[in-house]
Amino acid sequence: MTISRKIEDKVKNLPIGATFTYQALAVNANEYGATAKALERLIKKEVIKRVSTGVFYKPKQTIFGELMPREEELLKNYLFENGKRIAYITGLSLYNKLGLTTQVPKIIKIASRDKRIFASIGNIKGKPVKSYIDVSDKNYYILEILDALKDFKQIPDMDKKSGLLLLADRIKKWDKTDKTVLIKYGLKYPPRVRAILGAILENFMTTEEIKPLKDSLNPLSQYEYNITETILPNAKNWNII
Repeated sequence: MTISRKIEDKVKNLPIGATFTYQALAVNANEYGATAKALERLIKKEVIKRVSTGVFYKPKQTIFGELMPREEELLKNYLFENGKRIAYITGLSLYNKLGLTTQVPKIIKIASRDKRIFASIGNIKGKPVKSYIDVSDKNYYILEILDALKDFKQIPDMDKKSGLLLLADRIKKWDKTDKTVLIKYGLKYPPRVRAILGAILENFMTTEEIKPLKDSLNPLSQYEYNITETILPNAKNWNII
């Protein structure tokens, strides 16, 4: 089988909308030249598209036209290192994905513990922010929720009651282990995050389970979220105003 045919077969079996690199095609070092030519032919045939140097995807066609891969898919090579997740998308782009806002940012924030990650893929630009916890595939979705609580007051065009219900509903669906990890990580976030997290969890977890959050807070401090008891009935229990 020729290298060109081998590449075509491998590309055919790749999922539509997913980005891929030369590494994903598992070609030998001496096959890179022929592989590059084969990929160029597939680009001309519009079987695949180039995202950036060495990164490609199979376009998905709909009745409305071609769909670009999701932001996280386009940024995959920045979010993972040697096959392991080291970063996640946060900020307005995340809050839009969570359904908290309709606004779409011009620049995407990329959170990582140890790396400052800048990204540039077509019109997509990414800038680094520091995560509170080392990032992995097993915890990034927990950090997403904590980030949303950290920025809750600043999320534009958000109905606060609906936002709280949406976040609470996500947390409720997690198993006990995830909820325990959520509290553990929450203790690394600012006091205001611990307060609003505790207020949310108080509605479906035991007093003993959320005790670490309560004990971590100064009973004389107040946490300004501009949230009334109509929005969060137990706000006063956590000194949220």
